[in-house]
Amino acid sequence: MSRTPETVVEDAYDVVVLGAGPTGENLADRVRAAGLTVAVVESELVGGECSYWACMPSKALLRPMAARAAAGAVAGAREAVSGPLDADAVLARRDSFAAHWKDDGQVSWLDSVGAELIRGRGRLDGPRRVAVEGPDGGRRLLTARRAVAVCTGSRALLPELPGLAEARPWTSREATSAKEVPGRLAVVGGGVVGVEMAAAWRALGSEVTLLVRGDRLLPRMEPFVGEYVAEGLSRAGVEIRTGTSVTAVRRRPEDGMVSVTVTLTADNGRTEAPAARGGTGRGASSAGGGSDSTNAGPGSTGAGERAADGAERRTDGPANRTDRTGRRTDVVVDEVLFATGRAPRTDDLGLETVGLEPGSWLEVDDTCLVKGVPGEWLYAVGDANHRSLLTHQGKYQARIAGAAIGARARGGPALETGPWGAHAATADAAGAPQVVFTEPEVAAVGLTAEQARRRGLRVRVVDYDLGRVAGAALYADDYRGRARMVVDLDREVPVGVAFVGPGVGELLHAATVAVVGEVPLDRLWHAVPAYPTVSEVWLRLLETYRDEP
Repeated sequence: MSRTPETVVEDAYDVVVLGAGPTGENLADRVRAAGLTVAVVESELVGGECSYWACMPSKALLRPMAARAAAGAVAGAREAVSGPLDADAVLARRDSFAAHWKDDGQVSWLDSVGAELIRGRGRLDGPRRVAVEGPDGGRRLLTARRAVAVCTGSRALLPELPGLAEARPWTSREATSAKEVPGRLAVVGGGVVGVEMAAAWRALGSEVTLLVRGDRLLPRMEPFVGEYVAEGLSRAGVEIRTGTSVTAVRRRPEDGMVSVTVTLTADNGRTEAPAARGGTGRGASSAGGGSDSTNAGPGSTGAGERAADGAERRTDGPANRTDRTGRRTDVVVDEVLFATGRAPRTDDLGLETVGLEPGSWLEVDDTCLVKGVPGEWLYAVGDANHRSLLTHQGKYQARIAGAAIGARARGGPALETGPWGAHAATADAAGAPQVVFTEPEVAAVGLTAEQARRRGLRVRVVDYDLGRVAGAALYADDYRGRARMVVDLDREVPVGVAFVGPGVGELLHAATVAVVGEVPLDRLWHAVPAYPTVSEVWLRLLETYRDEP
């Protein structure tokens, strides 16, 4: 039968998934494994944000920087490394990891697991119903016999600032897909996206200014982590300004440059690097990374700056500026990136048809079932539920939710929803791992010391200088880094681990196993690290715990 835009085609599936990013793909795979039929609705590229505008392209941009740094840190190898990165080659390699923004491979994978892909924009149309408007204007009405899963992810959150829309700012999408290296780049925000993109574009040749409202980088991690990252960025030539708030943005018509108006909110707009040592989805009226903040060093970017008297001047040089709070300056750059948070992609999803607020984060239980919706049929998985905005945690939730949907469809025994049960996403709150691919790298899992204390745990913090480990000394001359283990004293198990230093991302899974497995310290003594590897830091942490009061 031929279809016209007026034709409404009705179909029924066991499960309808809204969003074909990694979370939606994994959920579709799991419900198919449970013997259920599934349709996946996607309006953009199959593979989602991670594949094309986040994880993969961003790490492809960052890897050449890390490879060059690793070679330059070892005598005999550093002599073979000279000159800047080949920006064209880096961008071409990035394009290949983003599949040149084509989703043929991902579509083939979905087909291989038996999921039906439906192109178009899907919206809830009452309980268990999804209306899809196709790219040709045709409409389909899908009925879900068992479940609808919202896996629509999140989008970059832009503040409400004068001139911002007209200035055409970068978000994480533009920062990971840009075809040319901007001469001068301002990055607003000191969280993960902000520091990674500042590092990547500086390595490719941009003069980068990082503007942050607070007083340190990566504020949700251990404080020393932000200090090491700030020092690394400053050493690379990134200028980091703390205590700043962006109050206006204007793209100048005469030359296409962007003028970013910055107001100082602290006494010192630039802070020294530490000494070397062994959101709701609503906009804000100013920007500086929200809770993202930095403790930074005095690198120079050469970005232009316009003082209150209107005279434009260069800002080269390491001298500190001790401006008075409230003073305004204009930073003039080719592009400005706002990395100031994320908002849920739920504003045009038909949530009002099932009694929920459009544009809201969706509150769920540990099986990812949305609260406040009767009938146990609506799930929110991944970023949309705001539990943990990480791709790998979204995929983890998809495995948990897929198992729960399958179990509820089969009936029979009650679901295992207790901590670490087969149908409970416990790791979101207790063991979510994360790597920040700056130079130095950051790797962390579980709770910070502050978070553990806020939860009422009686803890002891154990720190160790990574540079004193034999494997680290072999890895890089003058290796600098730090390890921290947060121990629950009542159970004598690690509840959080953090590393900062070159290459520490590969240490993270052992830490994740220890935290998620709640491995007692007396058992960890029997996990012997190979010598001479950086993993020997585990033995040093245990020795420090044993020998120091």
